[in-house]
Amino acid sequence: MSRVEKFLSEEEEQEIIQAILKAEENTSGEIRVHIEPHTRIDHFERAKAVFYMLKMDNTKDANGVLIYVAVNDRKFVIYGDHGINKVVPTDFWNTTRDAIQTQFKAGNYKQGIIDGILTAGKALATHFPWQHGDINELSNEISKG
Repeated sequence: MSRVEKFLSEEEEQEIIQAILKAEENTSGEIRVHIEPHTRIDHFERAKAVFYMLKMDNTKDANGVLIYVAVNDRKFVIYGDHGINKVVPTDFWNTTRDAIQTQFKAGNYKQGIIDGILTAGKALATHFPWQHGDINELSNEISKG
């Protein structure tokens, strides 16, 4: 079993998916999580590549958010689409980063991801509130590389 497969149990993955559903209740923003063992390129560049690979740039309001985790590298990136970044302050992602980082430092990976998802969802709701007729545009499943 690889470190990615051991990183989260099936039950923990389901808890993360439930957190995504909860976070997206009040926003049209779309949140996904991608986990992989390692990357040979810059982590931000890899997160960006995964974002496009998962077609997260195909949302109506360009408001997709990817939480990318490289397990063996002990690194994570929060990557938001251009629709978000053009309307939010430059420090917008700091609270989400801090929520994840606090739990990761304590070895609470599932909780770190959940806290990041819920924090991002709350922040997105301010700029991209859920509107009648909004649909879930992206899968809530955790992708793995």
